[in-house]
Formats: sequence, C-alpha cells, structure tokens
Amino acid sequence: MVAKIDADACTGCGSCIDECPAAAISLSDDEIAVVDEDECLDCGACEDACPNGAITLE
Repeated sequence: MVAKIDADACTGCGSCIDECPAAAISLSDDEIAVVDEDECLDCGACEDACPNGAITLE
C-alpha cells in the first residue's frame, strides 16, 4: 500500500506534509501534494491529516 493523492481534491494546504513521519510528501509547482512512493511508510498519518479527504492508502 502507498498513499495516493486525488489532485482534484487537494488544495495544497500542507497538512499531510507536516504529519508525514518519513518526509515523503512535497508540493508540486502547481501546489498539489506529491508522494514519494519509495519513502512512504504506509502509516496513514497523511490520510488522517488531510481535511479534504484527498489522500487514500491504496
């Protein structure tokens, strides 16, 4: 499993970045969260932190 971002729902607020213990999430140039799948721990912290429901573990 890995965190997946729904780009249509992501507002670029950064909550997921702040909560990710692996620092596996960054913002793209267009302010959408991007997950480094090699670094993702599948912990779900980002999914819980997202106020827009834009992140799911798949």
